Amino acid sequence: MRLDIRVPIGLLFIVLGIILVVFGVLSQFGLLFDKEIYNRSLDINVNLWWGLAMLIFGGLMFFAGQRGTSSVRTTEESLEGKRLEETERRREGH
Repeated sequence: MRLDIRVPIGLLFIVLGIILVVFGVLSQFGLLFDKEIYNRSLDINVNLWWGLAMLIFGGLMFFAGQRGTSSVRTTEESLEGKRLEETERRREGH
């Protein structure tokens, strides 16, 4: 199985980023909460900005994971893998 760990991590950050962006946009216009929740953060919509950062990071991780899985070679396809398999067979034989 050729599953790269970056793919599910990227998807996780994308989903969490979308949730934060939606929450940030809705709270910016006062649809969910009062705008007063941003007073402590100097009127910066922290949910929106961190949601965007998570979306970018998740997109990069997902893209890197998708791109990296296509270049993975099995042990039978690489010279190093063939040597390793040959060494293992010799050890098992003795």
